[in-house]
Amino acid sequence: QVQLAESGGGSVQAGESLTLSCAASGDDHGWGTMAWFRQVPGKEREGVAATTPSTREQRTLYADSVKGRFTISHDTAKKMAYLQMNTVKPEDAAMYYCAASPHLLRQVRLDSQRYDYWGQGTQVTVSS
Repeated sequence: QVQLAESGGGSVQAGESLTLSCAASGDDHGWGTMAWFRQVPGKEREGVAATTPSTREQRTLYADSVKGRFTISHDTAKKMAYLQMNTVKPEDAAMYYCAASPHLLRQVRLDSQRYDYWGQGTQVTVSS
């Protein structure tokens, strides 16, 4: 089992930056790939970015909507993952969730159905 806890959400102005953090605890083997998803009421959960510490494959993956603006990173020793959000847009407002999977990034990509562990979410509000 893996427990995930997000933090760092809040209210920002469009164009500003925000960093989300995700602390993982529990089974180290359940943390093969970590990802950030987001969801707004009435819409499906959307994959934002994913990362893996593995050296055997692609290390990061981004949704087109955030490519070039968001950066996902991880600190394996601290069991932390981060989402640096730059040049935030009003359409980035959502509940952001951290997710983890024991499987390789190329297997799970940004498919929410393939992630086993989820945090409770942290809200991001963007004002224009």
